[in-house]
Amino acid sequence: MKKISLILLALLMVLSCALVASACGSSEETSTSATEAVTTSAAPQTTAAAPQTTTSSEAAATTVVDKKYKIGITQIVTHRALDTNRKGFIDKMTELGYVEGKNIEYLISIPEGDMTLAASIAKKFVADKVDAIFALTTPCAQACSEAVKGSNIPIVYCAVTDPVAAGLVDSLEKSGGNIAGMSDWSDIKTQMLLIKEILPDLTTLGIIYNAGEVNSVVQAKEVKALSTELGYRVEEATSATSADVLAAIQSLVGRCDAVWFPTDNVVASAIEVVIKTCEDNKLPLFGSDTAHVESGALATIGIDLYKLGQNAAIIMDKALKGADLSTFPVGRLEANQIWLNMGAAERMGVTFPQAVIDKAANIIK
Repeated sequence: MKKISLILLALLMVLSCALVASACGSSEETSTSATEAVTTSAAPQTTAAAPQTTTSSEAAATTVVDKKYKIGITQIVTHRALDTNRKGFIDKMTELGYVEGKNIEYLISIPEGDMTLAASIAKKFVADKVDAIFALTTPCAQACSEAVKGSNIPIVYCAVTDPVAAGLVDSLEKSGGNIAGMSDWSDIKTQMLLIKEILPDLTTLGIIYNAGEVNSVVQAKEVKALSTELGYRVEEATSATSADVLAAIQSLVGRCDAVWFPTDNVVASAIEVVIKTCEDNKLPLFGSDTAHVESGALATIGIDLYKLGQNAAIIMDKALKGADLSTFPVGRLEANQIWLNMGAAERMGVTFPQAVIDKAANIIK
């Protein structure tokens, strides 16, 4: 009997140890899962336009709602394209957890084409010690880049056509400084091919732009470089201010078969007079981004401007979390959206080929 009791006691001891081991294992698994959940929620969103942020930046994500950020926003003029970019940026920032009035404040200043004022706005952002600057357009990005020298304020740019030519970054692959962002570059050859498809008999293309904007000069140069290959010649008209746009577009009437304008801020700010002049003279007008077509230009193949702003917000999120912007490449979106304006076509005496209509991503009636 004593022997049986010893056996039973031994069995009870084994069973007790097994239960303890099982409980320890369960506790360890629960702890690991909780850690993984925190890591997942803290990981920043990524974009093809920018590399992953550092581990320290990921840790900062958990405290984003506990700090209030002050962001300076500036764009050279008020017009549909830039307003769409800005809306995409702010909407995405909200989605990422930066809620206006709670943990982020936006200081929005628009110089309306005045470069002296643009420089003053940039300097004021620095004096106000903003946490970062969102600079829309090449002129504003250049003004902000100059103003932040000697500070550690990061700049995220958007709607800058050629950041390298503008002197903002070292290369397309790496910015080389405390600045990064999204280019609004649309493939010029693709746009010219669309114009030729809509107007196969085109022989002379008019271009209207501001020769003082690097972004516009780069695009106009590309259009001229393609003229021989695609079989058209170019007539130019430039306007330094919005007040000059009417005279510039009127000077092209009778000199060309159609008009195209780049992502030019001066022309876009006075787009109504350009459209009216072209409609009155049955002169086909083509834009270079989708906002131009929404305003009344015939067509373009461009990028999603709202999404461009969203991608800039993703970069801003990384910048606020301590990412090294000097390693970021220039962000770009593929220009693959054909937009057509049927009402503009009727007013300008143009009939879109059915093949073009069939490929359109958006048709405005």
